[in-house]
Amino acid sequence: MTPNLELEHHPKVDASNIPSMRRTQWERYARYHQARSNLLLHIVFVPLFVAGNVALAIALAERHWLWALGGGVLTVASLMAQGRGHRREPLAPEPFTGPRNALTRIFLEQWVTFPRFVLCGAWAQALRRSRSV
Repeated sequence: MTPNLELEHHPKVDASNIPSMRRTQWERYARYHQARSNLLLHIVFVPLFVAGNVALAIALAERHWLWALGGGVLTVASLMAQGRGHRREPLAPEPFTGPRNALTRIFLEQWVTFPRFVLCGAWAQALRRSRSV
């Protein structure tokens, strides 16, 4: 199943309802990822976000503070790069409704939705039809 590009209105989704948020994010994902430059940034920086998360978690567990700092920096730098990519999209992402909504949406996108987007072929399909912005 590929994400939907239609622009119909959707009500906000409660961040405490993770299954609903995951489903809604997937349904809306392709419409917010159309620009070639943003797609290319995501294919590089989403794996770096995940690597930064893993490095941070392991480093904290092992009390390697410098590695933890590196993992945190990698995570934040990845988000900043993706945020810049979204500025080139024809549709701006829906605004976060609060800190919990922001964290839930970010982690769902990085760990679940984008990997699914790539693995099902939707990323390659979006790249083929992308605007060269």
